[in-house]
Amino acid sequence: MTIRSEHHARAIAVVALFASGIAVAAQAPDPAVGSWNLNVAKSKFSPGPAPKSTTATISATGTTYKVVVVAVSADGAKVNWEYSANFDGKPHPVKGNPDGDMVVAKRVNATTVETTYTLKGKPTTSNSRVVSADGKTMTVTSTGTNAQGQKINNVQVFER
Repeated sequence: MTIRSEHHARAIAVVALFASGIAVAAQAPDPAVGSWNLNVAKSKFSPGPAPKSTTATISATGTTYKVVVVAVSADGAKVNWEYSANFDGKPHPVKGNPDGDMVVAKRVNATTVETTYTLKGKPTTSNSRVVSADGKTMTVTSTGTNAQGQKINNVQVFER
């Protein structure tokens, strides 16, 4: 191997090593991924009443995020809903959510995601989901109008 080709080979190796480091850094785990339980006492629901319980499970596969919500309403009824979406600015179907049949998700930064829901083509609610710096708390602030036409302003505090 000549000096020039040896230098070229080293340069390619350095570039490959650097590029793989960027790929690893770009794939840092999303702090929202995992299972979250609603702390009803720390949450605020307007209008009420608050649910008895809610568990949100967030998973990621590639660029697709799946959110599954299992709740027990104040009257004891089970409410289960879910969606899978990319942060591509396009609407994605929602199954089982009484306040939205489509969602658009947007990543604001590493700890914040905004979602906007529509029901039969009409805007309903917007959510801001923020994971705390220590990764132990997720706060979801919801505003808009629910399927019953009531104005909502909810702050849901979830913990691991």
